Amino acid sequence: MSRPDGPAGRGPNSRGRVRRWVWPAVVGVAAATLTWSAPAGAGTAPGGLAEAIDTILGDPRTEGGAASVVVADATDGETLYQHDPTGRLMPASNTKLATSAAAMALLGPGYRFTTDVLADGRTRGGVLHGDLYLRGTGDPTALAADYDRLAARVAAAGVRTVDGRLVADDTRFDDRRQGDTWGADDESSYYAAQISALSVAPDTDYDTGTVIVEVAPGRTAGERPVVRVTPPTQYVHIDVRARTRAAGAEDTVAVERRHGTNTITVSGTVPAGGETIKEWVTVWEPTGYAAAVFRAALTAHGVRVSGATRLGRAAPDGARTLASHASMPLKELLVPFMKLSNNMHAEALTKAMGYKATGRPGSWGDGIAAIASYLKGAGVDAGKVRQVDGSGLSRKDNFAARQLADLLLAVRHEPWYADWYASLPLACDPDRFVGGTLRSRMCGTPAALNARGKTGSLTGASALSGYVTDAGGRELVYSIVQNNYLVDSVKPLEDAIVVTLAESTSKGAPATPVIPKATRSLPAAQRDGELECSWRKPAPC
Repeated sequence: MSRPDGPAGRGPNSRGRVRRWVWPAVVGVAAATLTWSAPAGAGTAPGGLAEAIDTILGDPRTEGGAASVVVADATDGETLYQHDPTGRLMPASNTKLATSAAAMALLGPGYRFTTDVLADGRTRGGVLHGDLYLRGTGDPTALAADYDRLAARVAAAGVRTVDGRLVADDTRFDDRRQGDTWGADDESSYYAAQISALSVAPDTDYDTGTVIVEVAPGRTAGERPVVRVTPPTQYVHIDVRARTRAAGAEDTVAVERRHGTNTITVSGTVPAGGETIKEWVTVWEPTGYAAAVFRAALTAHGVRVSGATRLGRAAPDGARTLASHASMPLKELLVPFMKLSNNMHAEALTKAMGYKATGRPGSWGDGIAAIASYLKGAGVDAGKVRQVDGSGLSRKDNFAARQLADLLLAVRHEPWYADWYASLPLACDPDRFVGGTLRSRMCGTPAALNARGKTGSLTGASALSGYVTDAGGRELVYSIVQNNYLVDSVKPLEDAIVVTLAESTSKGAPATPVIPKATRSLPAAQRDGELECSWRKPAPC
């Protein structure tokens, strides 16, 4: 399987801020190494698994909150532990377990999104007499370079002038751009980008529907900072209000898009000689963004379009194809999708499933119905689940650990299971496209390079569900969903449960489970559980 390269610019001199759901950002503290070690004299208590997990769930950090936990034998499905197994809670990005599994079953591991360029008219003497159509099917991985290659093929087909318009055909999906109850204050945050059948990703994390804004200090105090946008596009307007201050001054730069516009305001101050700041910002109306990037590429390849750009009109039957681009197959797309918990990938796949199931423009309603149908067929009680989007970004999503565990058991029998399993983050593997959102967790424990799982984080909601092999070689399924806590993060408790499972055998579990102490001493990726760690740039996990 090919693996996307990590994006440039995510080294020590890049940084990003994201807006929080409700609470203000937690003030950062120096990361500390979390050391796991069993207390002196600790051993294995026969039949002590329930006692060990109950001890972890009794930690004061969970007071007043809710937890749903299920542990099962992966081979025979026997439930080994449960705590409020049917309690429906916000699963956050654990929702992606259902979405990704349904996509593999309904679309197929080899499914590819396509983007086509079509001509409505004949070409004579290098002139296309008619309109040029850019038709998308929802590819969340389409880069500016892909649109450039499409433009090059149009030029190679002999087109030099289009005497009609450039029409962006995004009709494969409906025109609803954002999911149910997505936070209005997250509108410009890249993890909540608008969903369209045509869009552009600025990097090989495939953060579709966004641009990267880099802000570098001017040479001297008083100058405007130098601002660069990736990909280069005039679709967004940069309003630079920031100023460079003397070396050592406070960095207060903020980058934010104004509601309903593509004006991105850069405000605040940056110290001379300071770091270049990077922010990933969503665009308003991604169909227009894709059309603008493609039109600029046509111009660069010597193709002039005489007419204006029109959005949202379907290419007519009989239009001939001049160029086509296909995405990587779904089994490969699962890697950036699941490892980095990419919301836009989840929503594009949800709408693609809706289209395949009904033939209507892909919608959240039809896509969620298709996912529910898959769950039912897999033996998961979909009637006890409420799902309203594909990513888990909505606070209306409700899953219980029982249904998540049942899904984890069911998919083990699917022909595509190996690819799906490999897409789950792997604890303590430092490679972002292997360890993903677990790459800094459970290090120095028997769960390291052992436990796989899907993480989930929103304010007051955290989840971890997946697979781990115990000390006796038995594979276990686990699902942990926690809500309504007030501490920064309960992820150390999730880790403690999974580590306990990794240390256990069929004869028992550690007599005294190791429970990490106060969250303030943890690395930021574990301490701050308001959002998925990969949703911060650069990702701390």
